[in-house]
Amino acid sequence: MPGSHLRQSVRALRRLAARPHVLFGGVYGAVLASSMVVALSEQGETAAADRLTSAQWLLVTAAASALAHGYAHLIALRGDRTHHGVRAGVRMLMSEWPLVAATVPTLLLLLGAAWGWWPSEGVEYVVSAVNVVLLFTWGLLAARAAGRTWASALRIGVVDALLGLVVVVANALIKENRAVS
Repeated sequence: MPGSHLRQSVRALRRLAARPHVLFGGVYGAVLASSMVVALSEQGETAAADRLTSAQWLLVTAAASALAHGYAHLIALRGDRTHHGVRAGVRMLMSEWPLVAATVPTLLLLLGAAWGWWPSEGVEYVVSAVNVVLLFTWGLLAARAAGRTWASALRIGVVDALLGLVVVVANALIKENRAVS
C-alpha cells in the first residue's frame, strides 16, 4: 500500500529528526552551505567553472567542519575522566555525517550549474531557497518528534526557517564587509 509506505517514511524521518546530533548537523550544514555560496557569489564567482570550485570548497569546508566538531566533542569527553578508546573516537568523528549530508542539495545545485544543466548565474538564490525549505523541514520534523501539534510545528518550522535566513544573510554581510575592507 502506497499510503502505508509514506507513513512509515514520515515516521522514520521524525525519528531521525528527534536525534539531536542529526538535527544539529542538518541545520548547521544547511546554514553553512547557504552562507558559503552567498559569500562566494558576492565575490563575483558566478561562472560555471567558479561553481565547480565552489562545490569543491563547500565539500572540503563541510568535511573540515564536521571533523572539527567531532574533534571538539572528543576533547570535551576526555574531561569526564573515562577512557574512551580509538574506536569510540572514530565513532564520534563519524557521527558528524549529518553535517556533510546536509550540504548535498547545495553540492548538487552547484555541480548542475557547473556542468551546464541550468544557468550558473543566480544559482545562489535557488540554493538559499532550498536551504530555507530544509531548515523549515528540520524545525517541523523536530517539533513533531517532540509531540507538538501540526499547527505548533508549522509555526516552529517557519520561525526556524526565518532564523536560518537571518544567519545566512548576516554571514554574507560579514564576509562581504571583510572582503571590502
